[in-house]
Amino acid sequence: MLPFDKIVIGRRELAWLPDFGLAQVKAKVDSGAYTSSIHVSSCYLDGAVLKVIFLDDKHAAYTAKEMIFTKFRTKKVKSSTGQVQERFFVFGTIEIAGEKFKTEFSLTMRQGMRYPILLGRKVLNKRFIVDTSKKYIHASTHQTA
Repeated sequence: MLPFDKIVIGRRELAWLPDFGLAQVKAKVDSGAYTSSIHVSSCYLDGAVLKVIFLDDKHAAYTAKEMIFTKFRTKKVKSSTGQVQERFFVFGTIEIAGEKFKTEFSLTMRQGMRYPILLGRKVLNKRFIVDTSKKYIHASTHQTA
């Protein structure tokens, strides 16, 4: 371990999201983003609940399962293209590099993107150091429940 007990991760890692029923999802580190985001193929309000389908059929971890959230928030976010969008945010457990913790994800449609999860500074801060010369350092460190 390095000073401050931070774990070194690569610029890309695999993530497990048990609350969302997702395993081995490709994640890209995005130190320019504050919050993390995850690709959804469907996301809409139905009364007081948010209905979400994570990923799409182009991703190996896609399940087509609709998830229901009663706890969520909305916030305006500036996208990587500079457009302001109102997005839904939900909390869920993520596991990266053998570390499990709750974090918030913005839900966005990232069609055509190779990496359905972007890991922002809120996840990285005080947990990880990124070695941009490496990829998938912790691909096999998943803890079984």
